[in-house]
Amino acid sequence: MNMEETVRYLVDAVENRRSHRIVTGNPIMLMAGFEDREFQRALKTADLVVPDGAGVVWAARHVGEPVKERVTGFDLMHELLREGDLRGWKVYLLGTTEEIISTAHANLQKLYPGVRFVGYRDGYFTDKEDGAVVAAIREAAPDLLFVARSMSTQEAWLAKYQSTLQVPVMMGVGGSFDVIAGKLKRAPKLFQKMRLEWFYRLLQEPSRYRRMLVLPKFALKVMRDGDKVLKQG
Repeated sequence: MNMEETVRYLVDAVENRRSHRIVTGNPIMLMAGFEDREFQRALKTADLVVPDGAGVVWAARHVGEPVKERVTGFDLMHELLREGDLRGWKVYLLGTTEEIISTAHANLQKLYPGVRFVGYRDGYFTDKEDGAVVAAIREAAPDLLFVARSMSTQEAWLAKYQSTLQVPVMMGVGGSFDVIAGKLKRAPKLFQKMRLEWFYRLLQEPSRYRRMLVLPKFALKVMRDGDKVLKQG
């Protein structure tokens, strides 16, 4: 689905109170799925995977199964918040540091005054605290839950507690709160158009270079294995 169709599909999920877990697929996630079976299960059992990464869009086209367009998690989150602004939806924010999540929360309140932000907390909690975090979210009963933790923790945590949380739309949003809080800048339109957002992110966070080494491995795997990549990933 393109962005418009995806948003329409998820609006219906909220209106009909059907739980959906969304994964914003990118090459790093797909490659992690080949190496970690638990992570692969989290990807495969998602209710919807959107083609977030430019590499995924390229890979789909390369194997003859093109997607309609790239659907980035950052843009999808804002599209859903715009819908929530009009419809009075409830939203819960979870993840990153206390400073960043509180700033992101304040900024989003200003951007979307019609949204009811029913709670937020940082993502630094232990497995022993999971029960309390899940209980707080259930009590808040949000329509949308956005989670920003480490990649492996984020997707696995949502997969583990999806049935208990029963939130209509829950989605991992990675570094989106950092951008919303002003800690990071989103890539300029030119970088987005050239599909170099990963490079712009690397310029801001050089420590991510190890993660970026996965990208050429992904490209080689697509070219070598052809259509097996998407069928297995």
